[in-house]
Amino acid sequence: MTYLDEDGINVDGDHTKDVMRNHGGGEYVKLRWDPQSEATITIDRKGSGLWYWVKSGLCFLCLGFVALLAVKWVVPFFLEKAIIPMINWGTNKFTSPELAVMVFASIALFPTLVMPSSPSMWVAGMTFGYCFGFLIIISAAAIGVSLPFLIGSIFHHKIEEWLEKYPKKASLLRCAGEGNWFHQFRAVALIRVSPFPYILYNYCSVATRVKYWPYLIGSLVGMVPEIFVSIYT
Repeated sequence: MTYLDEDGINVDGDHTKDVMRNHGGGEYVKLRWDPQSEATITIDRKGSGLWYWVKSGLCFLCLGFVALLAVKWVVPFFLEKAIIPMINWGTNKFTSPELAVMVFASIALFPTLVMPSSPSMWVAGMTFGYCFGFLIIISAAAIGVSLPFLIGSIFHHKIEEWLEKYPKKASLLRCAGEGNWFHQFRAVALIRVSPFPYILYNYCSVATRVKYWPYLIGSLVGMVPEIFVSIYT
């Protein structure tokens, strides 16, 4: 806030209207408050806040446009040229028991190899339906999240050093290791539902000091929506 002394000199201050200024020699003069300066500060703050929302809106519009292009052309092209032919080849080449073993093995092992298992879930839904397909997926997923947890425990210190490079994400993950059993279960389930890459979390979870059983049960509960969406797809 800016004040004017009796000589018309601008003086910066953060006090009340009756701020006193020492002119030297023990003489004090009263400073006058300049409302025009405060109005300028208020306008600048409003302007900066408006510009922030404008930039945020433009950013969201650009992201939405890119997502629309991906959904409209990129994803259908990828599905038509790669995923669907692979699924058709698998369903026509193997019998149902063989396909069940392949689906189970891929869902159980792909997360350890940092590979997506959604196509295998699609095959399970197409071949075995909701009920049996869900049982195959959820039992294989239990192995798929357990193997990286056990492997990550061997390289526990290396993972902690790597997480130190990303303090914000590390602080989010470490929240899962705090509190009692139920708190850890709930935190893991929420992380699984969130957009955080669950394959990456399989290895990073050991650095959060979360216990195995809340990690396993929370992971399976949090993966249920994704499993049903994959089967339905």
